[in-house]
Amino acid sequence: MFIKDTERVIKLTQELIQAKSYSGEEGAIVEVLRKTFTELGFDDFHIDEYGSIIGRIKGNLPGPKILFDSHIDTVQVPEPEKWSVNPFEGKVVDGKVYGRGATDMKGALAASIIGAYEFAKQTNRNFPGEILIAGVVHEECFEGVAARKVSEYAKPDYVVICEASELNLKIGQRGRAEIVFETFGKPAHSANPDKGLNAVYSSANLINRVRNIEMTHDEDLGYGILELVDIKSSPYPGASVVPDYCKITYDRRLLVGETKESVLAPLEELIEEMKKEDPKFSAKVSYAKGEEKCWTGNFIQGERFFPGWKFDKDSEFIQSAYKGLKEAGLDPEITHYSFCTNGSHYAGEAGIKTIGFGPSRENLAHTIDEYIEIDQLVKAMNGYFGIIKGLLK
Repeated sequence: MFIKDTERVIKLTQELIQAKSYSGEEGAIVEVLRKTFTELGFDDFHIDEYGSIIGRIKGNLPGPKILFDSHIDTVQVPEPEKWSVNPFEGKVVDGKVYGRGATDMKGALAASIIGAYEFAKQTNRNFPGEILIAGVVHEECFEGVAARKVSEYAKPDYVVICEASELNLKIGQRGRAEIVFETFGKPAHSANPDKGLNAVYSSANLINRVRNIEMTHDEDLGYGILELVDIKSSPYPGASVVPDYCKITYDRRLLVGETKESVLAPLEELIEEMKKEDPKFSAKVSYAKGEEKCWTGNFIQGERFFPGWKFDKDSEFIQSAYKGLKEAGLDPEITHYSFCTNGSHYAGEAGIKTIGFGPSRENLAHTIDEYIEIDQLVKAMNGYFGIIKGLLK
């Protein structure tokens, strides 16, 4: 282990948990980070129009930039009374720090900050390049969209996604898209349904056909997924009315190389085929669009399409990071994330060399009594130190 002092990372994790930061309401935690970067002697920090904050530590020598990405928004706590602890206290019980965002992902953020601070301190900044710590907004809504502003400003050579990995080294992930089918009918009184065209029946036929579409496959990431997650008809409520509109939403898990065009192509072909079979059938398919207000007052928006990515485990930068983790006393597996992260932008869109490494287990995210084990927190802090040492040679 490179770092002996563990109290600082525990305290910072608690402070970050105490700053409630639902998506679009991250102002309080940005203030904690601004104060932290200043107290720890970071060279500067930048807050972009969406409200993400990026702190910078400069080495004494020219060299590459490494960016540690942690999102600072959390899902909400709808029923705090079901928690055994205050979800915004950061209470320590039996070697665990409890609170909303402890695993997802304020503990990782604290560990990356202290790991970077200790590396700069122990080397007297005699290293090449720069270390950047990003607290990114609105990830829970838009994986990778706010990250576009971060990479535009920071221009990193390497990115470390700090999402939970149980201290393993992640070198890829499936992406995610939200696909919307809309079917159109003709309204009528339900006492005379033959006078109308029921859009829900059209949707039912479409759903059955969609289930037969063959999914793409990747030897590392597995199969792509196209799963129905929501269906709504209109008018609603529809008492005595034949619905003339129906909207179906699918969650599509993406593989490397899949594009907006290639993913929609077989679905558009299916619609055209069904139109030929039944001239009354009317439908269209598209990507869901979203818009959310940021704590800065600006709006973040975009199509919900977030690409997959992966790198070869024998790549030099991955092996350098792996060696750094081993020198930190860890024994990571090299594997892939099962969920979507901001890596969809950095690696999937921008082609930046990206890895994932973080403390805790992904199945603790978004749960009642969410926590992070202090042992995981301390090992991650040292792991980030080791990754920096490995990449900023």
